[in-house]
Amino acid sequence: MIHSITEWIAGNYVELLGAILGLIYIWFSVRQKILTWPVGLLSSVFYIFIFFQARLYAGMGLQVYYAAMSIYGWYYWAKGRNNDTGEKINVSFTKPLVWMMIAAAFVIIFILIVLVLKNYTDSDVPFIDSLTTTAGIIATWMMARKLIENWIIWILTDLISVFLYVEKQLWVTALLYLVFTTMAILGFIEWRKNLNKLN
Repeated sequence: MIHSITEWIAGNYVELLGAILGLIYIWFSVRQKILTWPVGLLSSVFYIFIFFQARLYAGMGLQVYYAAMSIYGWYYWAKGRNNDTGEKINVSFTKPLVWMMIAAAFVIIFILIVLVLKNYTDSDVPFIDSLTTTAGIIATWMMARKLIENWIIWILTDLISVFLYVEKQLWVTALLYLVFTTMAILGFIEWRKNLNKLN
């Protein structure tokens, strides 16, 4: 039994490390800690490798984007200021105009990713991979901007991802995304409390 566990860990240590860092990342983000971003950067590096091996190319590209957004989020949370008050950025609701821009961006990004996956890769799940990738792109930007609805997008995206990773037999990652779903619910609750204190 111990030999089997050791053998499994030896064969899946990159996925395991990526999952552990992913859990730490989401915990920090729920708490709005600046360490969210450097930990997210490390997790993304591991998952670039994992998704390349699993032929989840859109997911791999998303991890490259996450790495870049980790740098952006790190800077924005540390230095970003409200244009009206000059204070550090707080949690807020997404304005209607921003939602319209997000919807337009979602459609464009989704179509582009589907076209790339169908025409230039051997992906066997181009639509679902494109959907979760596009939603992840949008939600990460919203998190970096401290828009509370990012958690709602994450809840839906993480649930869909659980089924995708089960299909790909990425069991640790599927379990991780199940935990992510729960933590996204907690994130929404915590950020909502923060928002209520501000109003």
